[in-house]
Amino acid sequence: MKSQLDDDKPIFQQICVMIEEDILDNQIHEEEKIPSTNELAKFYRINPATAAKGIQTLVDKEIIYKRRGIGMFVQKGAKEKLIEERKQTFMKNYVEPLLHEAKRLRVGKEEIISYMEREDDQ
Repeated sequence: MKSQLDDDKPIFQQICVMIEEDILDNQIHEEEKIPSTNELAKFYRINPATAAKGIQTLVDKEIIYKRRGIGMFVQKGAKEKLIEERKQTFMKNYVEPLLHEAKRLRVGKEEIISYMEREDDQ
């Protein structure tokens, strides 16, 4: 996890994203325990309710689950779920606008593919 929070977006969202990033980067694995609300609150010097809201977001997305009296754990299949979610966001935010602009500029599919392949070779 990052050692500092930014002022860019709400803290609970940053907590949520940091845990997602750790799952995607294999820092936290499926069925592994995540830091507790109190641990996050102490580490980031934030209100425990704020940390809990970030964790609850992940529970609502079925990325983590609670084991009563033990803590919160990463769901099986959470990484794949996050990858799929991120792919959809990537397509919407980057690929669709790219294709729209390419069409406006009359850049063909072959030209885009050729450019991408050239970049892969470097």
